[in-house]
Amino acid sequence: MRMYDIIMKKRNGEELSEEEIRFFVNGYTKGEIPDYQVSALMMAIYFQKMTKQETLTLTLAMAESGEMLDLSDIPGIKVDKHSTGGVGDKTSLVLIPMVASCGLKVAKMSGRGLGHTGGTIDKLESFDGFVTGLSLEAFKKGVNTVGISLMGQTADLAPADKKLYALRDVTATVDNLSLIASSIMSKKLAAGADCIVLDVKTGSGAFMKKEEDAFALAKEMTDIGNMSGRKTIAVVTDMDQPLGNAVGNALEVKEAIETLKGQGPEDFVQVCMALGTQMLIAGNVAKNEEEARTMLKNSIESGAALQKLADFVQMQGGDARQVYSPELLPQAKLQIPILADKEGYIKHIDCDEIGICSLLLGGGRETKEDTIDLSVGLVLKKKVGDFVKVGDTLAVIHANSKEKAIQATKRFYAAYHIGTEEWKKPAIIKGIVL
Repeated sequence: MRMYDIIMKKRNGEELSEEEIRFFVNGYTKGEIPDYQVSALMMAIYFQKMTKQETLTLTLAMAESGEMLDLSDIPGIKVDKHSTGGVGDKTSLVLIPMVASCGLKVAKMSGRGLGHTGGTIDKLESFDGFVTGLSLEAFKKGVNTVGISLMGQTADLAPADKKLYALRDVTATVDNLSLIASSIMSKKLAAGADCIVLDVKTGSGAFMKKEEDAFALAKEMTDIGNMSGRKTIAVVTDMDQPLGNAVGNALEVKEAIETLKGQGPEDFVQVCMALGTQMLIAGNVAKNEEEARTMLKNSIESGAALQKLADFVQMQGGDARQVYSPELLPQAKLQIPILADKEGYIKHIDCDEIGICSLLLGGGRETKEDTIDLSVGLVLKKKVGDFVKVGDTLAVIHANSKEKAIQATKRFYAAYHIGTEEWKKPAIIKGIVL
């Protein structure tokens, strides 16, 4: 078999066989096929696209290119959750303890943040001593004893995806539905959970800016998961403005804790309830949405979900006292209000720009080697649809440097768009894809 023939076949719009796809994935992972040939194939795929069967085969080949976690010795159904990412997206911090306190086991792989979108691991490391570099034995122990375990993605997990993504990133072939879906799902399948619930974001702060593109991606990923024998459900949610009010690692942890106490922002609660409901249904813990919602509400009202977060933090080496005393979490030296300079309704927020404000304060990474300041960020006081008067507080900046705070404030003003006409609040849940 020759790589030349595979490239030409896909260039001409023909469907690749399983043997051909596995040949190039395995050969490239081992370093036997050069970058320039795989680049040519990625460009051919970009223009000619892939069938559902090709996409499934590519996903499985990438998943099987490294370690496939076997969680079958953990009793019961295990669920994993993945978000396509966004600004202020702290849902895992609430979802995981909430569904675990309802009796569902969560085995989750997470990553660190790069750029202006935060990573779940970075947020959890706001707890003193929290560790995600777990062995497989420690990972399984967490699921068995607490009902939750979270670990960082290892180099052995879907190594083909890591190599292919780096190549796509520099050859302008990232933005293809099959390649995006196979990249995400290869890691989810390799992580070993029985069920997968996906939070697919859409809007100015999401990878998929257009709603129809987000639904198409959700369908592509649920098809892959279900065809692979993993029950997979996707919820398409709004990311046209930051989720919740807090943006920044420790600030988002504090907001998650408030939410587990029943005092979270309305939009954030809606997303958590929608995803949690689908997780309980997927894991056969609840029969329908009504039963699932009742269970989730009870977990918060009884304090069981908050206690589960404390147990989870302690199991992974963190200081559980910070769950009940969030003032012990990292705090910035400066808190500077940003005041409205005009009157009217907030009609739009450039979501990515708010993320960049946090990045400028030190709350994100521009390179993988950068160190994050866990204490900094912003807390929004006004969002889309709210009416503001001159002098009202739009947000509060949490900073450790006046210079960085000034930079972030300038960027913030450019991100907020205020008009005279009344503006509707956006729908948070766009739909569910099975």
